[in-house]
Amino acid sequence: MAVTELSLGLRLNADFYAQVVGPALDAWPHAAARLGTGSEVLGFDSARSTDHGFGPRLVVFVDSQDVDPAHEAVERCLPETFAGWPVRYGWDEVPVRHHVTVTTLGTWLGDQLGVDVTAGASTTDWLLMPQQKLLEVTRGAVYRDDPGHLTGVREQLARHPEPVWTWMLACQWRRVAQEEAFVGRTAEAGDELGSRLVTARLARELMRLWFLFTRTYWPYTKWFGSAFRALPDSQPLSDALEAALAADDHRGREAALVAAYELAARRHNDLGLTVKVDPATRAFYGRPYRVLMADRFVDACLAKVDDPRLRRLPLVGSVDQVADSTDLLDDGRLSRRLAPLYQA
Repeated sequence: MAVTELSLGLRLNADFYAQVVGPALDAWPHAAARLGTGSEVLGFDSARSTDHGFGPRLVVFVDSQDVDPAHEAVERCLPETFAGWPVRYGWDEVPVRHHVTVTTLGTWLGDQLGVDVTAGASTTDWLLMPQQKLLEVTRGAVYRDDPGHLTGVREQLARHPEPVWTWMLACQWRRVAQEEAFVGRTAEAGDELGSRLVTARLARELMRLWFLFTRTYWPYTKWFGSAFRALPDSQPLSDALEAALAADDHRGREAALVAAYELAARRHNDLGLTVKVDPATRAFYGRPYRVLMADRFVDACLAKVDDPRLRRLPLVGSVDQVADSTDLLDDGRLSRRLAPLYQA
């Protein structure tokens, strides 16, 4: 990505590296990038972003023996301000300090993802790495990469391996299957709020399916809708889901969800990953609720999973499908405590 195409925050840090940090580190082979947390890493920063935790910020990767001298060189070179922004700043509970981290790639990945994947990632590693944290590694901008190791890791982590992806698709379809009949059933029981709530839950599950169809990681809640809008061909599904959420009664919700189900089903078939599955909706076991009977898509996906270990796992999905606690998914090491879920 050319510097001229970068967001405000990524351009600021490109200049900060080129003019300040880079010249101070010429004595050591290194990589430098703007990765990790921050809206600019995902490309969603705006004027609003500049009022909170915004400014010169880099992560620099060197060999282990070079960490201390490179860190000292950075400490010596930093000015008080750069391009009108303070170089040392804090926000919320983050104390005032500079935000140039000098470390090894393996150490940073371990902190970020809960595991050092420089030598590769196991199936369990993939299932335990939160997608927001994967985005924080694979998005952003790299300003220099002498050894090429950072670029290699970013390419390795750019998408789930196909067996894991296919299994996650099966798990995501299962989430739709588990609740698709409840929009009508809750309304029939006089639970209008419950019907609306199930509709909203199904909308999120269908949006997550679209992320999986495009093999794109989904971010945490603040940017989930913005990232969804950027997915290829997502507008028709967005229109159907907005209609479902805006409907005044469960019949209107059902009609809009039927359109959304059939869009997702046809997109699934277009992937060519599994045998084609009839995308038409139908009555739920004779009850007057129109559903996709999404377990048909679960079975089609599972038939393509050739990893016997994955096939033996309960269909709970990756850590992002199991849980939506920000505290859990924002901490790669904490998320690894769910490893027993994936012991076949």
